[in-house]
Amino acid sequence: MSETQFDIIVIGGGPGGYVAAIRAAQLGMKACVVERENLGGVCLNWGCIPTKALLRAAELRHSIDEMKDFGISVGEVSINLGKVVKRSRKVAERLSMGVKHLLKKNKVTVIEGAAKIGPKAGALRVVNVTGSGAGQTSLQAKHVIIATGARARALPGIEADGKTILTYREAMVPADMPKSIVIIGSGAIGSEFASFYHDMGVKVTLVEAMDRILPVEDAEISEIAQKAFIKRGIEVLTSVRLASLKSNGKGVTATFEGDQAPVTADRAILAVGISGNSENLGLETTKVKVERGHIVTNQWAATDEAGIYAIGDVTGPPWLAHKASHEGILCVEKIAGLDSAHPIGAGAVPGCTYCRPQVASVGLTEEAAKAAGHKVKVGRFPFIGNGKAIAMGDDQGLIKTIFDQKTGELLGAHMVGPEVTELIQGYAIARTLEATEAELMQTIFPHPTLSEAMHESVLDAYDRAIHM
Repeated sequence: MSETQFDIIVIGGGPGGYVAAIRAAQLGMKACVVERENLGGVCLNWGCIPTKALLRAAELRHSIDEMKDFGISVGEVSINLGKVVKRSRKVAERLSMGVKHLLKKNKVTVIEGAAKIGPKAGALRVVNVTGSGAGQTSLQAKHVIIATGARARALPGIEADGKTILTYREAMVPADMPKSIVIIGSGAIGSEFASFYHDMGVKVTLVEAMDRILPVEDAEISEIAQKAFIKRGIEVLTSVRLASLKSNGKGVTATFEGDQAPVTADRAILAVGISGNSENLGLETTKVKVERGHIVTNQWAATDEAGIYAIGDVTGPPWLAHKASHEGILCVEKIAGLDSAHPIGAGAVPGCTYCRPQVASVGLTEEAAKAAGHKVKVGRFPFIGNGKAIAMGDDQGLIKTIFDQKTGELLGAHMVGPEVTELIQGYAIARTLEATEAELMQTIFPHPTLSEAMHESVLDAYDRAIHM
């Protein structure tokens, strides 16, 4: 096998792509990653990781305000925005270098540039790579995995200028903190930015076209999060559709359909979803199907063109890094013919939103479970009844569990409150193990922990809650 021939070529070095390449190398395959920008992809460089660094700074700022309740006095607080942003960028850079190290350690070839799939050369597929100033390199492999991710979705007639109308990229590296901001879209991205900017002292208006924020979450959980946002002082506008967003160079004015009054702010953030990076890959010469910007695959991440696969955000929702990584592994293991390869089950991917309060979920919402024909048992336990949450001074929120009445199957779990993004994995494991209420009830949860609320929620579904 020559230096330009591989068993697997992965286009994109994000959390799906680099994980797929490393797993391929572990299985003895010669793997190559082609990345046009930064190893780690959007998630590591401009999404999951640096936003959590920003949110941590905002969380600390909020904690300072509450210290008097714990008997601690703090002097005047000042924010060095430059350092806040610089730290978030350093965190991203450190992890990007970590990915580079991991690929090198596993002897994965990394080529910088933009990849385009070409014709087949016998049993191999050609992938042409154009690098900045490096001309063109022609690679070949039996298997090609597309892991090109996604980008911020644009709204028709509204152009982000990077100064007053921002995408998530500009919103993460503000040169100065505005006095007011309007955020269009209240999904995970919009809600996290609303939380960050509000805790940093900015007047925030959060606009959502649906009837509640975080509309993909269980309705009861969304309602609790929305009330918490409003209580904090975030202005929330729901069931409101944007008509126009205009900048005068110094600020923006958002107008809406219907009788909703316009909103004027220093800046606006567009957080209305993402679009798959499926263009300019040479797919038009293949049988690969693209629908609404996303590549169509089967349960094994295979497209309709033999030898071409796709994983992660480019294949559509849920747009989550951990889903992409898992797909990368199952795709490679299927290629290798391993019996351990299993497709992702319906409702197996947990979702997390790191706003304040945090929101996390896995499986079916109550509404979806009933629509699917299940007779359900629903358990709830509020954090106000949890000793650890009370001791922390963070006792607002709820854990909700949904079971099939006949079989005891855990259909879904939904949380809003302190550290729930760390708790949800417990229910994700339970679903993977096909645990019923019996196993969950018999599990001993340590005391005092937030996780006890998980146990109580299960008990409540069967009228056995102890602390409520």
